[in-house]
Amino acid sequence: MASEDITKLVESLAKTKVGGGQLSFKGQSLKLNTAEDAEGVFKQIEEFDGLEALRLEGNTVGVEAAKVIAKALEKKSELKRCHWSDMFTGRLRSEIPPALIALGDALIAAGAQLVELDLSDNAFGPDGVRGFEALLKSPACYTLRELKLNNCGMGIGGGKILAGALKECHRKSSTQGKPLALKVFVAGRNRLENDGATALAEAFGIIGTLEEVHMPQNGINHPGITALAQAFAINPLLKVINLNDNTFTEKGAVAMAETLKLLRQIEAINFGDCLVRSKGAVAIADAVKEGLHKLKELNLSFCEIKRDAALTVAEAIEDKTELEKLDLNGNCLGEEGCEQLHEILEGFNMGTVLGSLSDDEGEEEDDDEEEEEEDEDEEEEEEEQQQLKERGQGEQESLTPKKIIDSQDSTPVPSPPVDVATFLAFPSPEKLLRLGPKCSALIAQQTDTSDVEKVVTTLLRISSVFKDEASVKTAVHETTDALMKKAFTSATFNSDAFVTSLLVHMGLLKSEEKVKVAPSLYGILMTLNHMVQQDYFPKSLAPVLSAFVTKPNRALDSCSFARHMLLQTLHQL
Repeated sequence: MASEDITKLVESLAKTKVGGGQLSFKGQSLKLNTAEDAEGVFKQIEEFDGLEALRLEGNTVGVEAAKVIAKALEKKSELKRCHWSDMFTGRLRSEIPPALIALGDALIAAGAQLVELDLSDNAFGPDGVRGFEALLKSPACYTLRELKLNNCGMGIGGGKILAGALKECHRKSSTQGKPLALKVFVAGRNRLENDGATALAEAFGIIGTLEEVHMPQNGINHPGITALAQAFAINPLLKVINLNDNTFTEKGAVAMAETLKLLRQIEAINFGDCLVRSKGAVAIADAVKEGLHKLKELNLSFCEIKRDAALTVAEAIEDKTELEKLDLNGNCLGEEGCEQLHEILEGFNMGTVLGSLSDDEGEEEDDDEEEEEEDEDEEEEEEEQQQLKERGQGEQESLTPKKIIDSQDSTPVPSPPVDVATFLAFPSPEKLLRLGPKCSALIAQQTDTSDVEKVVTTLLRISSVFKDEASVKTAVHETTDALMKKAFTSATFNSDAFVTSLLVHMGLLKSEEKVKVAPSLYGILMTLNHMVQQDYFPKSLAPVLSAFVTKPNRALDSCSFARHMLLQTLHQL
């Protein structure tokens, strides 16, 4: 190293900030290429007692330099926060994974227990995720609370690797009795798209402790948004959702609105530039009106929302006393609509919360919007048909586009009568509802509860029609309650034999005899989640269920949301 370079390095290191257990090299533009270049940093880290936070942002670290820094970190068991964003400027992508592996291995060797890991603004791509995959799966990250990976170019592949690592971290930490309890997740500008977002949604559903999710600018469309919405629904502590600059359309917006109705801690919603359009905005407004009393910020800017829908949003915030900002800029209100919006908010004494409307697009003609919506419907239909081909014919009925159904011009045909035998032979939500208000009593009466196999078979058929639709869900719950209350209170019913048979039919326990396994476990898992909370359910069976549902299983993995909910409930019993 030239003498002038050494002088510059010494000057830079002199600016190093120390305090509160933190050692910071932030923004010093250090060019650490070789082992020799990193000696000064190595020495400061090595000599720092009680190191809890290390800031390396705004520098550039090569592989050899990273290995030297890693040597110093191997003895820093108290390290909790790694602020390592923007630390590979000008590096080849191939350099970043080995550098991250060296640093990660050092943290694992040290026995560190991280609380925060920030690798944002490092353009490492999918291969870079491999560089810290082992770290994420290790005990060093069992305590992780904040994971920040903004603007890393992970792509779909990186998103899937990351999701897998988070799930594995949760699984391993759970066996230690302290499941991963991640609170903050940041992954904006990563081109995750639908597949990457869906993979991460599965991980979020398993974790269940998120408070903030920031995933703007990821090219996510309504299938990915819907998957995220389902995951958010089982993260009840969520306070901040930032999905700015993705493409919801009405379907994604409606799915997200349904989730918002379930969340009680939400403080900030950023769906700006997400194309929620008018119908989506109205759905979100309904969710806001029904609850969200802690809401401080609502951003629906640049979403092609028309005047009436925007006014509906304004009316929904009437009792939101905590609200500080409402952003409806860049929509299609027109001059009159903007005035009406101001009037409504002034009437609530909330005129100051409204952001600028300087970029309003003006009121659109109805014909223009109808044309756009028709184009959108056609695009979504094509996308859904493609999904049907990929998923197989089995799911085709439930995913048939509504427009195709509506377009069939036919005279309604009277539905044939339904009895219990018909329903149990070929179960469907419609048949269960058509049995009428006495369906629960009828099925319970006609099931011989002294026969464990019959009870299990009947329960599986009832649960197979489970849907999140309120009427169907209620019918399934009531019918299950009537059947199982009768069974468990019967002196001749063998509870242990019941749970054994149920596990066999779910494919979670092997049997010497050939048994038909349930094709999908989603319905039975959701039904069990309700059932185990009832007074009639023997609490002694909870540990047995928990032990088998926790085990690795492909069928369970495909129903991760339902599985997580059941395990969470069983844990609380």
